[in-house]
Amino acid sequence: MSEWFYRRGSLASGPWQTVVGERPGWQHTGLRVAELTDGPAGTSALGLPADGFERIVVPIAGACTVEYTEPDGAHAVVSLAGRPSVFDGATDVLYLGVGTTAVLTGTGTGTSTVAVAEARAERALPARHVTADEVPVEVRGAGTATREVRNFGIPGVLEADRLIACEVITPSGNWSSYPPHKHDEDVPGVESRLEEIYWFDARPDPAMPGGDDPFGFFATYSSSAGEIDVAAMARPGDVALVPYGYHGPAAAPPGYDLYYLNVMAGPGAERAWRITDDPRHAGVREAWQRQAADPRLPLGTHHPEG
Repeated sequence: MSEWFYRRGSLASGPWQTVVGERPGWQHTGLRVAELTDGPAGTSALGLPADGFERIVVPIAGACTVEYTEPDGAHAVVSLAGRPSVFDGATDVLYLGVGTTAVLTGTGTGTSTVAVAEARAERALPARHVTADEVPVEVRGAGTATREVRNFGIPGVLEADRLIACEVITPSGNWSSYPPHKHDEDVPGVESRLEEIYWFDARPDPAMPGGDDPFGFFATYSSSAGEIDVAAMARPGDVALVPYGYHGPAAAPPGYDLYYLNVMAGPGAERAWRITDDPRHAGVREAWQRQAADPRLPLGTHHPEG
């Protein structure tokens, strides 16, 4: 659709349904998404090279196994239990540091979808398996701006060099990535400069069955850092790239629940997520003090305190 929004399949490369890599104006983050399918006609194994990227393997739907070798020769096999779908709670994930090779395989029980969040990094860190029960689940916002955030890959939860990642669930009729905000300049203690990837999924709201084309809405618009204009219907497998600018809302229309995987990294010395709200919408957060959180959240079965 545009330089910064891509439909499912338009970023396919080899066995990967989606590959976000370096391009003009984009250099810090990456994403790979693919299906692992049993049988001779499917993709039964996916390789990850030893290079300058740190990664987090995120089972989207189903389970997978990761066999990896770190730069010091340490070798291990980790089974990621996953979940039936992104709407069934948090998943366990596996962090892999720079210079680590890995092979992802299915479990022999059908098709699994797996995402690999990436960031260019310098400091080599050891692999870490984060279990679903270790993932802090946050209910953020209030009223129709309530959303669920699964913070498996943020500072304070997972040690990494540059990479920041999380999942967001926005239930039917609610808004997230709201108020519109930006993180496109380094202002110490106030704002971080970070690229951001959104990878979307959606489903019919179980309380309002009948829809067969689940979607959400997503917007990005210009800031002093650059001109950008995205206003799109986001369907399962679509990708939005945010190099700069205010982004939000991500809206789930009545009848459909919305999901997105966020991947962030930037050039700053500090690994931190600091944002600046669009001052034209400054009253939104203040209004949350007078509203209750949406009782539908959190979804799924894994809900540790976060």
